[in-house]
Amino acid sequence: MSASIEITNVTKRYGALTVLDDISLSIAAGEFVVFLGPSGCGKSTLLRMIAGLEDVTNGTISVAGQRVDTLPPGKRGVAMVFQSYALYPHMTVAQNMSFGLENIGLPKTEIERRVSQAAATLEIAHLLERKPAKLSGGQRQRVAIGRAIVKEPKAFLFDEPLSNLDAALRGRTRLELAQLHGRLGSTMIFVTHDQVEAMTLADRIVIMHNKKIEQIGTPMEIYRRPASRFVAGFVGSPAMNFVPLKTVTDNGNTLTVRTSGLGDIHAAFRLPSSFTPDGASLGIRAEDVVVLPAGQAGIPLKAEVVERLGDRTLIYGQLADGTKLTAETDGRSEARNGDTLQIALDTTAIHLFDAAGIAHHSEGD
Repeated sequence: MSASIEITNVTKRYGALTVLDDISLSIAAGEFVVFLGPSGCGKSTLLRMIAGLEDVTNGTISVAGQRVDTLPPGKRGVAMVFQSYALYPHMTVAQNMSFGLENIGLPKTEIERRVSQAAATLEIAHLLERKPAKLSGGQRQRVAIGRAIVKEPKAFLFDEPLSNLDAALRGRTRLELAQLHGRLGSTMIFVTHDQVEAMTLADRIVIMHNKKIEQIGTPMEIYRRPASRFVAGFVGSPAMNFVPLKTVTDNGNTLTVRTSGLGDIHAAFRLPSSFTPDGASLGIRAEDVVVLPAGQAGIPLKAEVVERLGDRTLIYGQLADGTKLTAETDGRSEARNGDTLQIALDTTAIHLFDAAGIAHHSEGD
């Protein structure tokens, strides 16, 4: 079972403090949507409002076409998985999963069917008689997810469910969640501040910042065409390079963008007439900074730190004017700290950000 979710002009205030300001969002039935943003941006608050754990100050929330923001949590048809597993230590896995169903008076045979089915889906059938103390962190998280599955909700809400796991287990559980969504086909909303989780899991990512939605898009739309300087700097590792602009000259079909560190760059852009270089910056990702072969002339970049990651090498360097720039090359690079390398830019992958942080993309991107 899955359902669409409609969030319309939702605002949340605590007294005079506004936490979310006029949020609207449509989530399709069966979609996996990730709320991504820094701590304090309101993503968990929005999730809790959908769940009914926080009141809505203004606006409406609907699930499967039914308005739910006036209903108690148990009547909304959603199930939440928290950062904390919150398992009852004195109960077995089976008892933890069945407890909520027993409270609403479901027949024993139906409870057993649901628990057995969820355990099989999560591959924890062999753990049903164990207590939480005998489980690993990943197993406990699967039990917490199983407790949500047995409710057969219209939508699953995940509030940073992987943050208590170590790095290796997070990667494995992330894969399991993606596979679970494929098996269940359920609507899922997942809150995280981890961009890798967002890029891996999401059909669409909702970037939240400063009480608002900054951008909504598929992972690669967000990555390749960020709507703002904030999104460009937040999504991607390493973060996008930003270089201050000096002048911008419109040549008709192309622009000449002048910077002190990178010199003149020619790229296909169409900018609004209101665009001004004052306070504006050029953005380019590390993989679009090309390290040229030895002997080939380009823009000099002095390598300060060379980071070897196996399949790729990151070079954190400095341009002639002191501007910092990160370049990415392959793992076989022989660059060393202190070397002066020659670089070029992929001009089809350049972004311009005006003084307000709004993005303008090259036509080749």
